[in-house]
Amino acid sequence: MKPLLALACLIDALTERVGRLVIWLVLVATLISAGNALARYLLGESSNAWLEIQWYLFGAMFLLAAGYTLKHNGHVRIDIFYNRLGPRGQAWIDLVGGLLFLLPMALLLMWLAWPMAHEAWVTHEMSPDAGGLVRWPVKLLLPAGFALLALQGIAEIIKRIGVLSGHLVLPHEAPEEEV
Repeated sequence: MKPLLALACLIDALTERVGRLVIWLVLVATLISAGNALARYLLGESSNAWLEIQWYLFGAMFLLAAGYTLKHNGHVRIDIFYNRLGPRGQAWIDLVGGLLFLLPMALLLMWLAWPMAHEAWVTHEMSPDAGGLVRWPVKLLLPAGFALLALQGIAEIIKRIGVLSGHLVLPHEAPEEEV
């Protein structure tokens, strides 16, 4: 179990680094959006490339941060029953959900998105809009984002097995210390 928990720790560290980097894309996208609006309204200038880079950045934020959101338990879930369960019951729900839904979905979407990204690279696909950008980077975000989500899903599954086997207590499940 220790090697698996070490693997989960490595995946957590990767996810944390990627998530911390992606957070900065919010600022970059905001600055680009504000600069584009100022250029359009003050100078009467606009560029499809600047508009497209905004949605590329949004796609990057959404897709590359999915694993980070999972790691920090930020995905939407129906907590009617989940919150009433103890740590073991929650671990069972997370384990079954990860194995039956999260991993198959993430791996399937990664597998389905890869040919599209590869084709965009091979054909040097460009935006159909005048002054638009190449499309392979944004299409590569799909398999990359789902790969990161799948990796974090594996880490979460390992951690839930650790909880169920008594080898791990998750921080949010540990008793609070009195001050």
